[in-house]
Parts: sequence; C-alpha cells; structure tokens
Amino acid sequence: MVGISEDTDTPPEARRQRPGPGTAVTLTVTDKHHIADDVASLTLRHPDGDRLPDWTPGAHIDLILPDGTVRQYSLCGNRWDAYTYRVAVLREPEGRGGSAYLHDRLRPGDRLGVGGPRNHFPLAPSDAYVFIAGGIGITPLLPMIHQVQLLGLEWKLLYGGRTRHSMAFREELVAAYGERVEVVPQDERGLLPLDQWLGTPRPGTKVYSCGPGPLLAAVEAAGADWAPYALRSERFTAADQGAPVRSTAFEVELRRSGRTVTVTPEITVLDAVRAAGVDVLSSCRQGTCGTCLTPVIDGRPDHRDAILTDRQRAADDCMFVCVSRSCGDRLVLDL
Repeated sequence: MVGISEDTDTPPEARRQRPGPGTAVTLTVTDKHHIADDVASLTLRHPDGDRLPDWTPGAHIDLILPDGTVRQYSLCGNRWDAYTYRVAVLREPEGRGGSAYLHDRLRPGDRLGVGGPRNHFPLAPSDAYVFIAGGIGITPLLPMIHQVQLLGLEWKLLYGGRTRHSMAFREELVAAYGERVEVVPQDERGLLPLDQWLGTPRPGTKVYSCGPGPLLAAVEAAGADWAPYALRSERFTAADQGAPVRSTAFEVELRRSGRTVTVTPEITVLDAVRAAGVDVLSSCRQGTCGTCLTPVIDGRPDHRDAILTDRQRAADDCMFVCVSRSCGDRLVLDL
C-alpha cells in the first residue's frame, strides 16, 4: 500500500504538537511564479518554520482567502518535503473570483488559511499504471508518477492541453521521464488518442485520469471493457446525477447543536444548516472537493456527490451537505 510512515527523528512532543489533517492553519506564500499560460505555482510554508501535516499522492488542500472564500487545489510538490506545500492554480475566467485573486492580488509574503490535506483520490496498489491528464488535471498525477517511479513500477502518462504553452510541468516531465510521457497539444495533434491507450484492457494495470468532464467521459467510454475498479478519476465538476429521490421538503436534526431545520426543494442542506447558525466549511458546492463531509447518525442520504464509492454510499454514515439530500422524511447529522 502506498503511504508514508511516522518519522523517527522528531521528538514525541513535537509530533504531538504538529497540526493534523483537516486542521486549518495559516501559511505564508514564499514563492509565486507563472509556469504556463494562465497557470501560477504557489509555494507555502509555516510562518514559524513548523513541520506541515503529511500527505499522500492525490491529496488536496483548501486555500481560505481573506474574504472567507474557500478553494481547493491538488498538492503537486515533493511529498517528502515536510515543510513546504506546492499547488498550481489555473485562472478560471468563468469562475467565482478565487483564481483571479490568487493570480492578480496574492504576493509572496502574504498569508492564507489552509485546511487539510484531504485525499479522495488515493493511489491504490497495482502492478502498472496509466495516467491520463487534461490541462491542470496534471497536478494530482505528479506525486503519483513520482511515487510509482520510486517503486520501480511500470507506468506511462498521456498528457493533453490546448497548446504546449498551456501545459504546466510539461517540460520537467519530459526531461525527467522521456518516452514514458506522451504530450498531445490539441492545436497540433487534436484530441488524445484514448482508443490506442485504452482499447485493450490490461490485467494488473490501473488507470488514473483527471481533467475536464468531457475528457473523463471519453476515458470511461474508451475504457468500457476494463474492470470498473481499474478506472479511477477525479472531476473538476460533478457528473449529472439526475433528479433527486424526493421533490418535497424534509427535516434535518443537528444532534450536537440541538436544532432541527427544514430543507425545502429549492435550498441545499448546507444552506439550511448555515441559516440555523451552524457553520460548515464548504468550497465547491458541487460535491467534488470533499470539504463539507458530514457524519450521518440516522436516516438515508440521497448521495449526489462525485466522491464516495458505491460501498461508501451504501454505508449511509456520511454525506456531502452541499449537494446530497435525503431519501426519507428525516436525517440526523452530527452537527
């Protein structure tokens, strides 16, 4: 199993004081530079030089902007560097302003709140790997590639983007790994040759893909004959979940707060909970980031996220309150 072990050189008392995953801390931006068209790389460190929480390939952190906006970005630096986080931010012209702030206003020396790290896209054991990235979707795959290279496993990367200059980390990937990396700028070569890469299932190989929705849909279509567990993806936006199970209001009991709220069809559980004065950290509001994961004490959620597996959904012990709802008249949440 891919993972990291507890260090033995740090005194026990220092390990106890180290912030854990999910704990919000304030970090300093120590470096910012543009690495591709509309892509900025940010490096963050603790202002006191403290060790940062460990993370595994596929993990992301929440960046909490000064106005309270929360955005999540995949960690794409060296996971063995315990004092530095690196993320890459794509400017989103159609976004809600978070990427514009990070591109235009953030400067080295500024501080940001940081939550996490969290990992809903872990690297599972396999004999070999195929990585498929579209644009900024390369970021969660970078630490995975580094990990499987260290383990001496077979792997290849298919990397597409609008143009060569829009493809972050392209040059360093080609320089480090040579023929293991196939770069496909769309303006030069068209769409990714997914049928060539995925047309024939290969036992003992897992496929990890990240990128825009149309790319992931194309990966699923090209890999239709692969075993379901062999294809793993991380989405920027949630896939269409269809209509909710119920179209009427339901009640949500907030057990720790001693309150009960009514969730009508036009609002989310998240909005209803916040209106009752109970704060829940959230970011994407699309069920893709994992920030608002909430334990379920009783009731059956109508899961509408893009994160939980079928087995996790069947357990009915947690839900993402930004998008998921209730199958029945009542839910009890640990809030």
